[in-house]
Amino acid sequence: MVPCDFLMDLHCIIGTFPSVKRTQIVQRCKMYSLENTDNELGLCGWLLVLFSLLLVLVTLPLSIWMCIKIVKEYERAIIFRLGRILRGGAKGPGLFFIVPCTDSFINVDMRTITFDIPPQEVLTKDSVTVSVDGVVYYRVQNATLAVANITNADAATRLLAQTTLRNVLGTKNLAEILSDREEIAHSMQSTLDDATDDWGIKVERVEIKDVKLPLQLQRAMAAEAEASREARAKVIAAEGEMNASRALKEASLVIAESPSALQLRYLQTLNTIAAEKNSTIIFPLPLDMMQAFIKQ
Repeated sequence: MVPCDFLMDLHCIIGTFPSVKRTQIVQRCKMYSLENTDNELGLCGWLLVLFSLLLVLVTLPLSIWMCIKIVKEYERAIIFRLGRILRGGAKGPGLFFIVPCTDSFINVDMRTITFDIPPQEVLTKDSVTVSVDGVVYYRVQNATLAVANITNADAATRLLAQTTLRNVLGTKNLAEILSDREEIAHSMQSTLDDATDDWGIKVERVEIKDVKLPLQLQRAMAAEAEASREARAKVIAAEGEMNASRALKEASLVIAESPSALQLRYLQTLNTIAAEKNSTIIFPLPLDMMQAFIKQ
């Protein structure tokens, strides 16, 4: 039987947060069933516990060193009494007591753990083989579930991350993999976080480190990019020539309207040549003499 106070607690959670996930309620129920097993020890179990306590009292003060345990700030201890998880869940940080002969404990590291996803050969949606690796950041959110529900939470999370990376990238084409890394990482994080809820693990961050392309594909993409740049350069040069020709046409129209402007332009050209090349000898000819030759 589940106590009434626990049911009321769940009812309050659902009523206060209507959007709470069903997995969180299931996780809470599993936690309760794991942590409240003292009354299931039976008569023989309680006799063994009382006998162990009696041995501790008889052998004081030497036995106190076997009863006192210390866990660090970033650790939690899961205590097993005759194979069952002790009520109250994880202990720590700091000092706690155990009963020798009947109690054992496991330390769980609660710090954020980082591991690299090995390079995975993935066939993309557009049939291109790429090698992708990444990095995952996770931490143990519930030490009791991490110990009781899975054999090796770290190894399971690593294998699941590799499989998730292959599954997610298999639905993307090459252009999406190269441009939408943040979206891919967010999708992987959501998938991993949902899958590891029952293990008491919280996936905090997933990042795609590198995407390695085959050498032939790199050459093809480089040639395509170079051809695209050359095409844009030719278009820009052609536009510049067109703008320059329009400017020259407008200048010729202005000079044709005012003949003295051509004389001024001629003198300005002489001034420029004299300033840059002093060794050049210039023999200016009157424009009237040139017009006589032009008429002939």
